[in-house]
Amino acid sequence: MEARCMARTLQVVDTEYSADAVEWCPIDAWRNVLTCGTYQLKHPNEKGSGDSESNEPHLRQGRLYLYCFRQDQLYSPLTEIQRIEMPAILDLKWCHVPVAGHPVLGIANAEGSLELCNLTPCEKNSCSLEPVCSVHIGPECLALSLDWSTGKGEHEPVKIISSDSKGCLSLVSVDACRPALDVVCQWKAHDFEAWIAAFNYWNTDVVYSGGDDSKLKGWDTRMGTDRPIFISNGHSMGVCSIQSSPHKQHILATGSYDEHVLIWDSRQMKRPLADTHVQGGIWRVKWHPAQEHLLLAACMHNGYHILDCEGALALGGKGCPIVYSYILHNSLAYGADWSRLSLDAQLTTERQPVSSSSTETQSKRESEQGAKEAELKFQHLKIQYESPTGLFDMVVEDELDDHEAVVPGSLQASGTSPSPNMDPAVAKQHDPAARVDWTKSKASLLATCSFYDHILHVWRWERSNIVSST
Repeated sequence: MEARCMARTLQVVDTEYSADAVEWCPIDAWRNVLTCGTYQLKHPNEKGSGDSESNEPHLRQGRLYLYCFRQDQLYSPLTEIQRIEMPAILDLKWCHVPVAGHPVLGIANAEGSLELCNLTPCEKNSCSLEPVCSVHIGPECLALSLDWSTGKGEHEPVKIISSDSKGCLSLVSVDACRPALDVVCQWKAHDFEAWIAAFNYWNTDVVYSGGDDSKLKGWDTRMGTDRPIFISNGHSMGVCSIQSSPHKQHILATGSYDEHVLIWDSRQMKRPLADTHVQGGIWRVKWHPAQEHLLLAACMHNGYHILDCEGALALGGKGCPIVYSYILHNSLAYGADWSRLSLDAQLTTERQPVSSSSTETQSKRESEQGAKEAELKFQHLKIQYESPTGLFDMVVEDELDDHEAVVPGSLQASGTSPSPNMDPAVAKQHDPAARVDWTKSKASLLATCSFYDHILHVWRWERSNIVSST
């Protein structure tokens, strides 16, 4: 048995402003809720900004989107239910546990503040975000990132670590009773921008930071913040992304402008367990919430890649194979997140192994239904992508071989060129002598967003077994 990967784009949304952060709610009852943050640089002379001769600096405006995902809505499963105008958003993350009975979203903005919003139910089975408190982390700076201490679901105490454009880190306590935010301590961590800060989810007294000075640092807040517990020069350019594994203790993933994803054992930071070149600066890395070996990387100029880190975590090695590359975005790939939402185990119109006349009849019925859905969808939806060579057209069935027939009514990412680090098993997906056993597939729902084209993609990815017909 060999694994095969396939993706299907479910919906593409124009966010109007430049999209740079996206996150699914991790709380059980709200896993179908998605948030997207935007950052728009506007000149003060633009319409509505006042005096046309103004010498005021550019305005950093943002918009927070709240969406609801419903599987039963075949054509547009993602519905916008709220938008909030606010300062430009640099990062956003949900607390992994409820705070005072509410799911809570944390936002890092361009005015140097952290803001918390409660998710509250409202009429007609909907919900809304309500700002509840904020704290300013420094003058004339941008809050660039935040992370919650609750990555493993621990409840008390709830803390936030944030980084800013002046190279500082801020440790913030969350008072669930009021609610309120309080800066416990703040320190200079990097010479230039501190792009990212993250907790060790297994020991939240330890935090990590990465900066534009190309350094990855660790800090133990119990020992003071005068000096880091380690400094790594494993990356050759700015360190933009860090996430501690919520599944395996001591495991850390980092990404950098140098186009390398590094996997570390935090007990030995002299050299990484694995080094994977993904051919694009890495803005975010996200561990899969359930499948402990999978890592999602947002690679700026080279789309999104899913890495399988099983070998590296077990034995160490040169790199982690890229098992899937999603490159339908045509701008800077920034925001990325896995959903914890349970999806149906099988795509309704996917290719099925034919073993009897009854399955042939069922496949024919599904094909006819899929064709009707595609025709109706095409009447109401037309998606075009801008690219350096012109328009990237919708994939149509007659452009693919029979084995790779496109799912009716959807966009396929499976036609993308394989990455040079692609697992050889994945290349077998074009082998006409193989069939796909979807009965053991593991489907995941993802959201990704890109910057200058203002695009949010929601897509489904799954792996299944390839069974040789011989």
